[in-house]
Amino acid sequence: MKEYFDLFLCFLKLGATNFGGGYAMLPILVKEIDEKRHWATTQELMDYFAIGQCTPGTIAINVASFIGYKRKKIPGAILASVGFVTVPVILIIIIASLLSNFAQYKLVQDALSGIRICVCLLIVNSVMTLWKKSIVDKITLFVYIFIFSISAFSGFLPVHISPVILVIAAGIFGITRTNKLPEEKDKK
Repeated sequence: MKEYFDLFLCFLKLGATNFGGGYAMLPILVKEIDEKRHWATTQELMDYFAIGQCTPGTIAINVASFIGYKRKKIPGAILASVGFVTVPVILIIIIASLLSNFAQYKLVQDALSGIRICVCLLIVNSVMTLWKKSIVDKITLFVYIFIFSISAFSGFLPVHISPVILVIAAGIFGITRTNKLPEEKDKK
């Protein structure tokens, strides 16, 4: 029972301190989930982010669900997800009720401006973490440049390419590059 409670409390804390969501939370997750608790490796966390990008819902909640499931199956996934969203939902309800009254104040606008800068830096930190673990040779660098180019210049393309398509294409490329499926690698 203590493990379930620890799982819930861990994600309650992560949800309460997760400003910027998604990739901005990667450094915090690495520190808490990999380095401190050893519930998942950094590589597993990056894999969860990649899968979370392709599945419906927010990346942060998807990643919490994956980690919770790894620890305690379905009850763990539910506890991690509920823990992660509890504080933000309460805060959003409070802020929504107050925002219309306070949004026009310069102090609030200045605070939000500072928070946006911090979130941008957290995302840059996440990109650097992902870069170090993902770009390991010339081929992965090529895939990065190719997909980045498509993403960056998608507004100039005649058709819109969904990020999900790019992630799936990169996954297929990864499988065909090694020419082995995961279960084939495990047999070696």
